Amino acid sequence: MTGLVAALWCIGIGLAVLTTITLIGWIAAPKTALGHGMPGVFRTAVNFWLVSHHAGFSYGHGRVGLLPLGVLVLPGALLYRGGGWMIRAAGLPHRPRTEVVRVAVALAVPYAALAGLLALAAASPEVRPSVWQALVACFLVAVIAGGLGAARAVVAAQVAAQARGQRLRSGLGALLRLLPDRPRSLVIGVAGSLGVLLASGALLVGVSLAMHMSEADHLYDMLAPGVVGGVLLVLVELAFLPNAVIWGMAYAVGPGFSVGAGTSVSPTGVFLNAVPAFPPLAALPEPGPAPALSLLALAAPFAAGAVGGVLTIRSMPTPVSEGAPLWGFVSGALTGAVAALLSALSGGPLGNGRMETVGPSAWQVGLLAALEVGISAAIAAWVANWMVLRRPADAPPAKRKRRKAEKQAEKRTGMRELPAPMPMPVPLSAPVPGDYPEKASAPKPAPKPAPPKVPFGHDPLEFEEADPVLAPRRRPRRTPDPLPDLAEEERPAPAPPSRDGTVVLEGHLMDDAEDPPREEARPERVPPPREDPSRTENRGGAIYVLREEPDERPDE
Repeated sequence: MTGLVAALWCIGIGLAVLTTITLIGWIAAPKTALGHGMPGVFRTAVNFWLVSHHAGFSYGHGRVGLLPLGVLVLPGALLYRGGGWMIRAAGLPHRPRTEVVRVAVALAVPYAALAGLLALAAASPEVRPSVWQALVACFLVAVIAGGLGAARAVVAAQVAAQARGQRLRSGLGALLRLLPDRPRSLVIGVAGSLGVLLASGALLVGVSLAMHMSEADHLYDMLAPGVVGGVLLVLVELAFLPNAVIWGMAYAVGPGFSVGAGTSVSPTGVFLNAVPAFPPLAALPEPGPAPALSLLALAAPFAAGAVGGVLTIRSMPTPVSEGAPLWGFVSGALTGAVAALLSALSGGPLGNGRMETVGPSAWQVGLLAALEVGISAAIAAWVANWMVLRRPADAPPAKRKRRKAEKQAEKRTGMRELPAPMPMPVPLSAPVPGDYPEKASAPKPAPKPAPPKVPFGHDPLEFEEADPVLAPRRRPRRTPDPLPDLAEEERPAPAPPSRDGTVVLEGHLMDDAEDPPREEARPERVPPPREDPSRTENRGGAIYVLREEPDERPDE
């Protein structure tokens, strides 16, 4: 039912557009040209709609198969949107490839059935559309266009789901994500080769039309279509423009094309007869040898093969070693098949008699394109694969992709992104012993050698830790009395230190000569010396080392 609704929507909009254009032409042109009355206008619009799907028709003078490919854009765009709407209505599928095929078939079956009914309804004694061609052509167009629309919607939903809610756009190139790796590389190679061939054909047509612009103006003056007729004539010329590009591609490949029986336009020579009075046909060269400038187009198939071979190998997931020429030739052969299909669609009969053969020969174009493009693609693929294998693998793929993305961003914006500045080192505070546990594997520093013993000095281990500046001062600890039996005895008055003795104040050695006299010091705060010669006292933040030695000097 969803496919039926989408098919009705596409057919309704397409018929509405073509009916409007036909009605405008019916009002401006003689009424017998586009039918009699409104029923005739509707039949003509239906015939135009069938022609836009490349379904031919017959009239009193034979069959018409030379149909404009440019009109295919209208139903193709509508079916593309219809396939996307159907897949969005079904939700994000778990098996996207199977769901895309189901949507394409569900849209194409009712679309082709309705096209067959319209072909039967639009038949008249003057114009009889081909019902079987309507069924086949409409089914194929709906499958291809609807399938592409559904696939693009699936890829867009997957990209949006991976982007976590961000709105991202994905073009037709994102459809390649649904293909496996090897077929994807072949599709990329065929697209590159075909793009070069079509570009060469478009260049030939444009240059030739610019060189014969005066003849085209003369034909336009002979027709004298008027304002409305001139607009319709321009639309018809634009609709036949893809056909002309494909004919130019056939000329570049070699076989060329014909404009009627017994005619040929190719690099080997130009043989023409009377041609229809259609302004784009004024671009045909004069009978005789082919223009020397047009012979440059013969290099287009080889350039297309080189591009296709390189793209095929560059898009391969892994290097293929000895199989690279084979993959390149397969890419060229597929390009020849597509070129043959396009040549068959771009030509066809224009009635009976001399104009029964118009356009390029499909099998000749396909065969020569497969050989020329295939051989050059095989050589280019072998060279590209050799360069890939010869490239040093020092940089990882992720790093190469990042460098490539940076170069593309630099080309797009014109500005080079500078590397992020290195963070400045932050000085750390002095470690406190015990805050950082030592690792078992970390080597322990070698012990420092003990400082030499200074005569009359102190042991460095006997100093107490200095009190912090802002911390509350602690009460000094009292050194336990080593001689408790003598502590209770009455201590004699302190004797003046000998001349050879030294006093250590705040960790500095000072001579007795520099000390102030003992009488000026405050004796009440200095503890009396004890009999222990190795006694060390700490009073008032000062450390006193008292030593008594016998006076060995001779009596004076």
